[in-house]
Amino acid sequence: MSTKQTITDKLSAAFSPSFLNVIDESEKHRGHGGWREGGETHFRVQIAAAAFEGMNRVTRHRAINDLLADEIAGGVHALALEIRADSEPDPRAARVSGG
Repeated sequence: MSTKQTITDKLSAAFSPSFLNVIDESEKHRGHGGWREGGETHFRVQIAAAAFEGMNRVTRHRAINDLLADEIAGGVHALALEIRADSEPDPRAARVSGG
């Protein structure tokens, strides 16, 4: 199973997100530290879930980093996180609409 699929499966099982997008951004980092042939080293996670309600930003990041500790230790060099509770507005919607 790919690292991207493992990340997707773990996040889905742990947080039951209403929105989840796991993006392999490894190719953008070709030649930089941690990059390796074949990718799966640099990821961006965009996630929205009711489970994050009432958590501050640091707690949300810790919850995901703890969940993905094996992947981080096993070759994921960078993990960019965009986390929100379902009740919070999607910041990407403002960028798209020009708001």
